[in-house]
Amino acid sequence: MPTRSRSDQLHSLLRTASIIPVVTIDHAEQGVPLARALVAGGLNLIEITLRTPAALDAARAIIQEVPEAIVGIGTALKPDDLKQAESLGAQFVLSPGAEPELLAAAASSRVPFIPGIATASELMAALKFGFDTVKFFPAGAAGGIPALKALSGPFPHVRFCPTGGIDSTNAKEWLSLSNVLAVGGSWICPPADMTNKAWDRITARAREALAAVSS
Repeated sequence: MPTRSRSDQLHSLLRTASIIPVVTIDHAEQGVPLARALVAGGLNLIEITLRTPAALDAARAIIQEVPEAIVGIGTALKPDDLKQAESLGAQFVLSPGAEPELLAAAASSRVPFIPGIATASELMAALKFGFDTVKFFPAGAAGGIPALKALSGPFPHVRFCPTGGIDSTNAKEWLSLSNVLAVGGSWICPPADMTNKAWDRITARAREALAAVSS
């Protein structure tokens, strides 16, 4: 089972972040300048999704060259993904679901893990393995803020990181919920800016996002 200290570590990470950029990297060389752009904009926590062959190499380079960045590996679907994330030095791991084999592997891992849930039954499965901080995904399609408010009734001790359908227009509303520690979103790093190496735009968007949720 996850230790209390690991859960506390995860809470501390998410509370300092408020917004976690969810990033899909097509070319490994994009990783370091992207991370530097986000850190410059005040966003240190970064979720690198395992959706492309370049993801792990990019994450490894960020960990080695951008020490200010706190790198998480997202879209972990199987225990091997968890092992790879741990071996490269990722500081947390996220999954879009709560698959039992992955939950069991994560419960024995040293890396803080955030399983994804969309229903009460999935949340109960995550809690069975000791995970009381979860990713609410896909947040918008799964019922949005009303659904998360409803889940707070039977699960008052659970904390959430909603992801999916969150952007600059609604991030503050999600963060106003008492059971939300942080939100994840891809709007800060649009593919066009990454392709065009418009790192200054990403830095500006990160600063704007933080200002919007802090106002």
